Amino acid sequence: MNNLEYMFHQGFLGTRAPFFMDMVTLIVALLPFLVAVAIYLSKIKKYKYHAFLQIFIFVFSVIVLSYFEFGVRMGGGFKYFIESTTASHNYVFMVLMFHIAISVMTLLIWITTLAMVKKQLSSNTHKKAGLLTFAGVVFTSLTGMWVYMLLFIY
Repeated sequence: MNNLEYMFHQGFLGTRAPFFMDMVTLIVALLPFLVAVAIYLSKIKKYKYHAFLQIFIFVFSVIVLSYFEFGVRMGGGFKYFIESTTASHNYVFMVLMFHIAISVMTLLIWITTLAMVKKQLSSNTHKKAGLLTFAGVVFTSLTGMWVYMLLFIY
């Protein structure tokens, strides 16, 4: 038995999605709340905890994204997952492209914010970049759940 077969078993959210998709969707749904906690730590001047949590969440998110990409590729890709939905292929594809665009922009802003933190702290730039990253995380989460619903609920 392949050690990765569990990824493609029935998920736990009661939809048509495989386990890995349910797991990633749950994490993506919780991500804005985790980032909000990290921002709160900064607001109460717990900067070391804020920095640690932001880096941890970022690294964890990259690992989850890698797990997701592996699962999609091994599971047959978009063409396979779109087969079981009643939603319009073109509509789902447009929503997916919108989600990917937001996700990539958010990832790039997040990387830049983490990489330039020392330079940004001397101005208000870090706070603005952090809030922009947070908005991106929220929109990534919402559009990710939108794609999930289109593929596995409708």
